[in-house]
Amino acid sequence: MNKQFWMVTALTVLIIFSLSAQNQSDIIGKQNPEFTGDVMTPEVLWTFGRLSDVQLSPDGKTVLYGITYYSKEQNKGNRELYVTDIASKEVVRLTYTSGGEYNAQWRPDGKKIGFLSARSGSMQLWEMNPDGSDPVQISNIEGGITGFKYAPDQSKILFTKEVKLDKTVHDIYPDLPKSSGRLINDLMYRHWDTWVDSYSHIFVAAYDGKTLGEAIDIMKNEPYESPMKPFGGMEQITFTPDSKAIAYTCRKKKGKEYSLSTNSDIYLYDIATKKTVNLTKGMLGYDVNPVFSPDGTKMAWESMERDGYESDKNRLFVMDMATGEKTYFTKNFDQNVHGLAWDKKGKSIYFISDWHAVDDIYRLDIKSGKIVKITEGIHDYTSVIPNGKKLIATKMSMSQPIEAYLVDAKKGTEEPLTFVNKELLDRLTMGKVEKRWVKTTDNKQELVWVIYPPHFDPSKKYPALLYCQGGPQGTVSQFWSYRWNFQMMAANGYIIVAPNRRGLPGFGQEWLEEISGDYGGQNMKDYFSAIDLLKKEPFIDENRLGAVGASYGGYSVYWIAGHNQSKRFKAFIAHDGMFNLESQYLETDEMWFVNWDLGGPFWDKNNEIAQRTYREASPHRFVQNWNTPILIIHGQKDYRIPVTEGMQAFDAAVLLNVPAQFLYFPDENHWVLKPQNGILWQRTFFNWLDKWLK
Repeated sequence: MNKQFWMVTALTVLIIFSLSAQNQSDIIGKQNPEFTGDVMTPEVLWTFGRLSDVQLSPDGKTVLYGITYYSKEQNKGNRELYVTDIASKEVVRLTYTSGGEYNAQWRPDGKKIGFLSARSGSMQLWEMNPDGSDPVQISNIEGGITGFKYAPDQSKILFTKEVKLDKTVHDIYPDLPKSSGRLINDLMYRHWDTWVDSYSHIFVAAYDGKTLGEAIDIMKNEPYESPMKPFGGMEQITFTPDSKAIAYTCRKKKGKEYSLSTNSDIYLYDIATKKTVNLTKGMLGYDVNPVFSPDGTKMAWESMERDGYESDKNRLFVMDMATGEKTYFTKNFDQNVHGLAWDKKGKSIYFISDWHAVDDIYRLDIKSGKIVKITEGIHDYTSVIPNGKKLIATKMSMSQPIEAYLVDAKKGTEEPLTFVNKELLDRLTMGKVEKRWVKTTDNKQELVWVIYPPHFDPSKKYPALLYCQGGPQGTVSQFWSYRWNFQMMAANGYIIVAPNRRGLPGFGQEWLEEISGDYGGQNMKDYFSAIDLLKKEPFIDENRLGAVGASYGGYSVYWIAGHNQSKRFKAFIAHDGMFNLESQYLETDEMWFVNWDLGGPFWDKNNEIAQRTYREASPHRFVQNWNTPILIIHGQKDYRIPVTEGMQAFDAAVLLNVPAQFLYFPDENHWVLKPQNGILWQRTFFNWLDKWLK
C-alpha cells in the first residue's frame, strides 16, 4: 500500500503521494485510503486529519491549531502544528517530528509559540518562532509536564504535572522492589482507565523569555487534583488578567468522599501572598472553567447546582471580583452552556449551546442579560473565539469532521478557514441526513435523525439500525465520530434511526431528567416509537432491523434484548454496556453516578426508586428471554463499566444457546483509540450485522 502524506502550501492543503523513505520514518502520514467506490470504509475513516485546539494570535490575524493523523501500519497517531493566515487563508506547517506537539499557544507578545513536546524524552515546554523556526526547549522539569499557560504580562508561566503523594508497597517495603501488589485503603483507587497513583498539581515559575525559575506548587502537596479527571484540561486553570493570581478548578475531596460528590469549586491563588480563597464556596455542584473579562473585574464560569448530579443544567454565572456578587444569567434559558469566551470589550460572552440536537453559537449581553442565537443550521459548533466583528469557530456535522470557520458575529454567516479534509470529502458520497419528529407514547414530540445510505434508491428495501445513545445523557446532535460514525454505517447499506429519546439534552431540563431513576422506562418506549414508525417506510425492511449502542446505549441493547419476544430486532451489538446493575453499582469508579441514576445501593430495601431500578431495569433479570444473535464488545481498561459486565452478558448468551460473539480489547478503555483496533472494531461490527441482517 502506498503511503500518503499531507503537506501544506501557500493557499491550500495538497495531498502528496510520494515522500522519501527518510521523511516517511520521520513523521506519521496517512495511509492511502482504501476506497470502495466513493463511500466510506474503516481505512478511509482512520485517514481523516483531526483538527483540534484552535488558538488566535494576539494581533487577531492568525490561527494556530494541531492536526492529528493516524498510521494503520504504525498503529499510532502523530500531531503536528499549523497556522493559517485569516485574510489570505495561507497555511503553513510548523512542525515535522515523530513525537507530536500539544497544548500549543501564542506567547502574549505574539513573537513566539509555546508548545509541549517529548522530543527530548519527557514532555517539556518548547518555544519556536511563528514560522516554526528555531525551536528551543524552555523547561526541564523532572517527570515532564502535562500542560501550561503564560501569564498575560509574560513574567510567569504556570504548568501542571503529576505529583506522587501516597506511599506505595515499594515505599513501605523497599526490600520487595519486584512486588506488583497494591495496598488500598479507600475508594477512588482507579478512575475511568487509570489507577490513581498520583495527582495533577499546578506549579508557577518566573519566566524571563528564555528559561523558567524555581517552580512553586500552589496546591501545597494537597492530595487533590487540577485539572480534574477524567476530562478536565487547561480550560480549568487560568491567570487573572493582571497576572497576580491563578484561578483553578478543584474538587478538594479524597477517597470515599471524592467518589460520592461532584462538588468542585473555583479557587483563587494569590501569587505574592501564597494564599488561596474559595470563590464559589456554598455552590454544591460542578463549578468549572473560569474565564475573566479583559479588565479583570468579572469572572464567568460554568456551574451545576446539585451535588452528585453530573448531568445537571450547565449554567452561566458571572462574579463581580470586587464585591463577590454572583449573577445567574441563564436562569430563564432552558439550555446548557459551555465554552465561554468574553469579547475584547468585556461587554458580551459568547458560548456554545445545544438545542433540538444541533449546537450553535450564542451571545450574552452583560448589561441587558439578553441572550441571542448567532448561528443556524444542521451542524455542531464546538468552540468560539471572538475577534472583533468576526468569530473564529470550529464546527462539525454527521457528514464532516471538525474544521475552523470565520463567522460573522451579527449575521451568523460563515466561511471556511481550514480545509484539512477537503480532498477526502470531495471523493466521498455522503448519505442524506434527515430530521424527523415522532410522537411518543405519552404524546410528546421526539426528534429523530435518519441517515440514508449513499446513492439511496427509494425503490429498494434496506435493513435499518436503531442507534442507542450513551451517556445516558449524551447528545445525539450533529457529531462526527471515529467509531460510531453514522456515515460509515450508512455506507455499509443500512438506514440509521437515531432518536433523541428521553434523557438527552437540547430539549429542556424536564426532558433531560426523565431518565434518572427510570432506566428501562419511558426512554425505552421512545426508542420503540422511533423504530416502529420508521420501519413502516416502504424502503425499510421491517424484517431486517438491528439495535446497536455503547455505554448506556450498550445497556439499552441488553435491556431491549430481554424484551424482544416479538423478534422486532434480528441482531444486536452492545459495546461497554451495563448488564447487571447490582454488580455495576459496586464495580464502577464514580459512586455519585450510580447513586443518582440508579437511585442508590441495591441493599437499601427502603429505597423504592433503587429497588424498582434493580428489579425492573437490570438487563440480567430478563436474560432468560434472550432469543436474538448478539455481538458484545468490551475493553479491559474500562473502569467506568468494567469488562466483567460484558463477560457476564456473553457467558449468559452462550449458556442460553443464543448466537453470540465477544470482541475483547485488553488495551482499550471505554473507547477504542488505536488505529488497528478501531479498524478491527468496524470490520467485526459490520461482519456481524451483515451475517444476520443481509
